[in-house]
Amino acid sequence: MSATGGGRPSRLSEAVARQIEGWINEQQLASGTQLPTEKSLCERFGVSRAVIREAISRLKADGCVRTRQGSGAYVAARPGQGSFRLVRESAQAAEPSPDEVSDIFELRFLVESGAAELAARRRTPLDLERMREALARMDAALAAASDAVADDDAFHVAIASATRNPQLERFQVFMGQQFTESRLPTWSPSGHAAGRARAAQVEHLRIYEAIAAGDPAAARAAAAEHLVRAAQRLALDPMRWGIEHIQGRENGQ
Repeated sequence: MSATGGGRPSRLSEAVARQIEGWINEQQLASGTQLPTEKSLCERFGVSRAVIREAISRLKADGCVRTRQGSGAYVAARPGQGSFRLVRESAQAAEPSPDEVSDIFELRFLVESGAAELAARRRTPLDLERMREALARMDAALAAASDAVADDDAFHVAIASATRNPQLERFQVFMGQQFTESRLPTWSPSGHAAGRARAAQVEHLRIYEAIAAGDPAAARAAAAEHLVRAAQRLALDPMRWGIEHIQGRENGQ
């Protein structure tokens, strides 16, 4: 099995990186353990040296593996104990599956609803100003039917900042890069045409109003509703998250 053509090599190396992660876990390899040679890894996973090298580079970027010039690759940390990023179950697929997208929205649901609740308790006038500025930029994007993914990210980072928990803010900034893909359908040309961007902005305003009013329960509910409705607009089923008790206030999508 060789890596040839189009975008296949990078997807294949991602799949192999995940297989190596699984093998490290299965073998319970300790930090500092040297990995097998490239030749051995090629034979084990049935791929070329180029794919193995790219897979090792991915694991190195994740903080799972470190390399020594002329010596090889070593376990730096067990998977999950280094850096964190979203991982695709099927790296060879051109697009994430509906279940994978739903999992991303479930993660957003947990992070963003909790952040909104804390923000309502701890926000300052400056925090509210940052949120209003992001909302204003998204309003302008609505009027121009243009992209506002970065402003959408900025709005949610402003909420995380308002929690006064620097770790949560850092996590939201980092994860914003991972969540961005889940916001693209909202602000794409088709998202504008279908009304997804306008509906999302109405929900953003509800979140802001609850935070500005200092109402933690309403802020959590508004953020939760936003994520549920965003998932529904993409034909996902939030009920698989086990949150049947959450109902939108309107029947429209």
